[in-house]
Amino acid sequence: MKQQDIEKILQSVAAGALKPDAALERLKTLPFEDLGYASVDHHRTIRQGFPEVIYGEGKTAAQIIGIIKSMLLRKHPILATRIDAAKAKLIKKRYPKLKYYPDSRVLTLTSGKIPQQGKGLILIISAGTSDIPVAEEALLTAQIMGNKVEHIYDVGVAGIHRLMSRGDQIRAANVIIVVAGMEGALPSVVGGLVSRPVIAVPTSTGYGASFGGIAALLGMLNTCAAGVTVVNIDNGFGAGYFASLINRES
Repeated sequence: MKQQDIEKILQSVAAGALKPDAALERLKTLPFEDLGYASVDHHRTIRQGFPEVIYGEGKTAAQIIGIIKSMLLRKHPILATRIDAAKAKLIKKRYPKLKYYPDSRVLTLTSGKIPQQGKGLILIISAGTSDIPVAEEALLTAQIMGNKVEHIYDVGVAGIHRLMSRGDQIRAANVIIVVAGMEGALPSVVGGLVSRPVIAVPTSTGYGASFGGIAALLGMLNTCAAGVTVVNIDNGFGAGYFASLINRES
């Protein structure tokens, strides 16, 4: 529920068009609704500007369906992350209009055109093709939050000329998300080229000494490029969300 929805209910009560008990019925699930296995935060849009996002790992398909039902009754857009293909198939049987992105394991559902809230372009850059699933999670998150988003994939430091050839597009971005595994060097390179915020996302892509993304994470945290911040390993969602908040204010 959005702030304007609450205002409409109160105005209807004041005008005599809605009885107080009917208004109470509409408001009784604020600020959250207890489903037994989940407390769905219907108040989050008012506090943070975007509804609760469903994290799919560890939840059953039935639990996710129940949360989606609760959110759709209040006309919230649906963003669910880390949904494997088997769960997605079951969930889409109940809600066939949901769109599933198997590479990034994301489910989305919106009604109508997403209102644009971002003031500029969010650019997603991946070092390698293997980093695209995490990059796509960031991209889909930023898009559903109302931003113009573009991407440049597979332009890592092993062939830095690929990145340099996209200089105009990179400099046009308001916020940049850089996704990289292995040694995680690409965010430092990008951070040294632009005057915009750079959000670095380490991925678990890499050989044994990458330690499941720890090497990339430490490399990004130790960057010498100013203006680079770092999210957790494989956390494309966190990067997309943070970029969206920056883009609303910039």
